[in-house]
Amino acid sequence: MAELFIKQAVQYAKTRPTYPPQLFQFIASKTPNHELVWDVGTGSGQAAQSLAGLYKNVIATDTSLKQLEFAPKLQNIKYQQTSPVMSMQELQETISPESSVDLVTIAQALHWFDFPTFYPQAKWVLKKPNGVIAAWCYTIPQVNPSVDSVFHPFYTLDSAPYWDPVRKLVDQEYRSIDFPFEPVEGEEDTGPFRFVTERRMDLEGFFTYIRSWSAYQTAREKGVELLSEDVVGNFKRAWDEDGGGDEEKVVKFPVYLRIGRVGGNP
Repeated sequence: MAELFIKQAVQYAKTRPTYPPQLFQFIASKTPNHELVWDVGTGSGQAAQSLAGLYKNVIATDTSLKQLEFAPKLQNIKYQQTSPVMSMQELQETISPESSVDLVTIAQALHWFDFPTFYPQAKWVLKKPNGVIAAWCYTIPQVNPSVDSVFHPFYTLDSAPYWDPVRKLVDQEYRSIDFPFEPVEGEEDTGPFRFVTERRMDLEGFFTYIRSWSAYQTAREKGVELLSEDVVGNFKRAWDEDGGGDEEKVVKFPVYLRIGRVGGNP
């Protein structure tokens, strides 16, 4: 089990998409100050790295020390392992005092959180009334009609039994997620707002991305190989259909952002 988790952490760092600059520019345009960000559930630091270019300091936290080992090391990013559920004392000592954080970000992780515990803590550390919280997820990849026609049943049928139920919040583009915050300046609601990120992958890289799924790891633990010989063959034929062979293709990931401000209430 431990070896599986370590392997997943390596695959996650190598294959998960980075996020488009437009996403971070949009978020930064909604925060009056750019001093301090708390990036929660930072994983291997994909978001923290981009935030570090727009904010003076970033505190990037995760419960997984193994994930943090693969995060990019920059001078203005402080990585910190935290408890799965932090106490208010740990929050103050590890993150920041009350009303001191300009932005809280959660990239591809909010659906795992305990909302009744996390949201009061986010509101506590955010500056009042215009401290901003931004949470986003990316949904299933899009390659081309041939590959997508193989991927869709693989995702919705083959892997479906092994996803945690909270995955539905991602499939629903965070539209149904609890998000008790006020719209940021210039917006009528909290979203979701749509962006697109792209990554070039060859077929083996695409398989490595699939192997980084929690569903893939769960299936393996149950003795099921989702990337069976037949499935791999189907993907190979689809990948080669346009004459691409083993060459890299542009893989697009739709990104959906919920963003709001804390307002005047604690």
